[in-house]
Amino acid sequence: MLIVIFFSGLLLGAISIFLYFKTKKESFYKIKFEAQKLLADAKEAAENEKREALANLKRELYKKRSDFDLEIKKEKIEQQRIEHKLQKKEDAIEQREVLLDDLRKELQQKERDMSRRLDALGFDEAKLKKLYNDLVIKLEKVGGMSQDEARKILIEAMEKEVKLEKQKWLSKVDEETNIIAKDKSIEILTSAMQRYLADQVTLHSSSIVNLPNEDMKGRIIGKEGRNIKALEMATGMEFVIGDTPEIITISGFNPIRREVAKRALDKLIQDGRINPTRIEEVVAKCQEEIDQNIEEIGRQAVLEFGFRGVHPELVKLLGSLHFRTSYTQNNLVHSKEVAYFARMVANELGLDPDIAARCGLLHDIGKAVSAEVEGPHAMIGADLAKKYGEDPIVVNAIASHHDEIPAKTIYGLITHIADAISASRPGARRETLTTYIKRLEQLEDIATSFDGVKKAYALQAGREVRVIVDEVTMDDDKAAMLARDIAKKVESELNFPGQIKVNVIREKRIIEFAK
Repeated sequence: MLIVIFFSGLLLGAISIFLYFKTKKESFYKIKFEAQKLLADAKEAAENEKREALANLKRELYKKRSDFDLEIKKEKIEQQRIEHKLQKKEDAIEQREVLLDDLRKELQQKERDMSRRLDALGFDEAKLKKLYNDLVIKLEKVGGMSQDEARKILIEAMEKEVKLEKQKWLSKVDEETNIIAKDKSIEILTSAMQRYLADQVTLHSSSIVNLPNEDMKGRIIGKEGRNIKALEMATGMEFVIGDTPEIITISGFNPIRREVAKRALDKLIQDGRINPTRIEEVVAKCQEEIDQNIEEIGRQAVLEFGFRGVHPELVKLLGSLHFRTSYTQNNLVHSKEVAYFARMVANELGLDPDIAARCGLLHDIGKAVSAEVEGPHAMIGADLAKKYGEDPIVVNAIASHHDEIPAKTIYGLITHIADAISASRPGARRETLTTYIKRLEQLEDIATSFDGVKKAYALQAGREVRVIVDEVTMDDDKAAMLARDIAKKVESELNFPGQIKVNVIREKRIIEFAK
């Protein structure tokens, strides 16, 4: 029995040991499997990270390469632009050199001609002296005159002769020396004028407000005139309510305030609520709208010409010119016209068209503040341009376009010419009837003030004066002298745009009657 129990216990112990080692083995294999799985997962994660890092590196390299290629393209474009600009400058310099060579050759030829003429004049002077002495001796012998009397008569005769010869010579020299410059200037100016198209007359801001009915006048006036007083206080304008039905006139010197007053009154009429508080609100809103409009109009004018670096205050002043007129010509439109003409003339002469256009656009900028600042608008504008950092060339062109100071560069002269073209082209400006008729009368009076003139007529709206002279007392040479003298007197005594043609007519008419 004990043996059975012993072997049973031994068997149980063996079974327990077997089960223990079996459990340990299974646990070992399980741990080993998990370790292998963790190792595989780690390897896979490392491979994924490696692939992702490689992909990120490739993307970064591609982006860097793309940025580099784009930068290279930008540099090439900028280089091409600079090369193109330099080429244009080189072409302009070559054109100037060719022009200078032509002018130098022409000047040398003129000098040679002048030298020959001076030699001829010296020879003629010697002959005249000999002839003069011979004539004095003959007059003394024939007329029994004293030497002083003979000399006096001879000098008077010679003065008349020399004056006529001088006129002929001056006419010939003027014609020869000016024909090339005249043809070239006419070509440049007519080309500029023909290439620009604009309306005949630019309309200016109206100061008339139309009312829907007569009852609206009473509402605008208000009780004891409080509404109209509030309008006048808020806008600084005078509201004239006359006998004309359904119309109110806004009177004032400041065109911007007048425009604010007009807009405010239109809005009040449309809204129907008219009282002092509402008037102040509407006027303030309209003032804000006008300020925004002025800035936008000025910005558009600058962008139209592609200018850069224009000071914001100059942009606002340009916009305010839209609401100002001179002889019914809108100042901003006139300034843009001058810029276009100046650009075209500069192109024809091989100069910088952008500088010329900038001078033209800003030449009347002083008119924007001329009501607040005393002095000529050209000088005021030059001070403003200098204050806001414009180029000295532009400053001088603005200051010199009305001859307050001399032009230091060719751009000042171009601005002056372009301003005259814009102001004097047909229909650009209006004059009062009284001023217009007075100028025509003065033109005819100047012509008839000379001896030998029968009649004088102002034609073509004062662009020409036709002078009819006495054919008996005045020959062709004297008629040429008369035309020159009339032109000089017109220049010195009249203010006029453009030019006036002096047309002297000398003709002989013989009339017979057949009976």
